[in-house]
Amino acid sequence: MKKVLIIEDEKDLAELLAFNIEKEGYATTCVHDGKLGLERAVAEPPDLILLDLMLPGVLGTEICKALRKDQRTAQIPIIMITAKGDEIDRVVGFEVGADDYIVKPFSMREVALRVKAVMRRSEHEAHLPQADLFTIGDIVIDKQRHTVMSAGLDIELTSTEFKLLLFLAEKKGYVQSREKLLQNVWSYNNAGDTRTVDTHVTRLRGKLGAPGDIIKTVRGFGYKIEE
Repeated sequence: MKKVLIIEDEKDLAELLAFNIEKEGYATTCVHDGKLGLERAVAEPPDLILLDLMLPGVLGTEICKALRKDQRTAQIPIIMITAKGDEIDRVVGFEVGADDYIVKPFSMREVALRVKAVMRRSEHEAHLPQADLFTIGDIVIDKQRHTVMSAGLDIELTSTEFKLLLFLAEKKGYVQSREKLLQNVWSYNNAGDTRTVDTHVTRLRGKLGAPGDIIKTVRGFGYKIEE
């Protein structure tokens, strides 16, 4: 049974999340303190983490960064949950390594669907056979090590940014709609929040520097990579 760790200081909400996630067939553990949540994640790595942004003791962003730096937890999918919905907060969440972002108030059905989508994507990627290197322009993608070099420099990307870049690179020359990117990179089966795609593309271009200009915006539709 897949395990979900819920790090949320509102006990009633944490219990409600646990109840609904368990109905989907997952085992859950609830922790109501940031520091204890980080310790639990490292000691007993779960298959997915639901992480509140505003926590007593240690902020969710700091927990996310710490998890991504630790080899034992670096690949665990993280869905950040928060009352903050401004774009800057979404950007910060993705920048520190969150795979998805849910804004309070939310429906329990939405949470269940996102947990299943992120979990499914993680399981799928774990079984994909991959060649080592993929080069496009001045960007070199190592699919085995999940590393990227741009203009000779090592670039630190979140797992979702890496998946987005790789998907666009493998579809070089073909326009990908925001909806298609949500389906293939985020594993969403409906349109969802297409602003998520725009936020990630903006961050990805910034991190890649000048070579990131190969990611072209197709106004009113989506994105493509074009050398």
